[in-house]
Amino acid sequence: MTNNIIIREIQQKDNAQIEAAIRACFHEFGIPLVGTAYEDIETTQMFESYQDEKEVYFVIELDEKVCGGGGVKPLKDFDADVCEIQKMYFSPALRGKGLGKLLFKKCIETAKDLGFKQIYLESAPQLKAAIHIYETFGFNHLDAPLGDTGHSSCGVWMLKKL
Repeated sequence: MTNNIIIREIQQKDNAQIEAAIRACFHEFGIPLVGTAYEDIETTQMFESYQDEKEVYFVIELDEKVCGGGGVKPLKDFDADVCEIQKMYFSPALRGKGLGKLLFKKCIETAKDLGFKQIYLESAPQLKAAIHIYETFGFNHLDAPLGDTGHSSCGVWMLKKL
């Protein structure tokens, strides 16, 4: 059996499927629902939330169903040269296939192409596999958050120079 996997920019028709994939991860990993992307208004309208200059959101489609994604956006209320990798979540169907690393690399390359000098990200300590990937890509841990993401329950903050 071969799976048809496509990584592409988000379309409006993807909103409900990517929202479902994101929200399911919070329940699966026991991540707090308050002070995280779970309660962001963006999570319900992902296509509309990534339409400004210097921001993009990619989805991963598996057999014509959106099962995950991740995006790049300027870090809110911070230096204009710093972007954030945001809302990178994958349903179990995508995991273990190297797709997370592939999308992460695509986001880093996109950030470079958009002219950013550094990439910031926030995560939850429960997402140990994701944090390990971030470390292997050269992200360094910070002692405190940067910018104003509104994600008070994220206890892992990381930064990488491009």
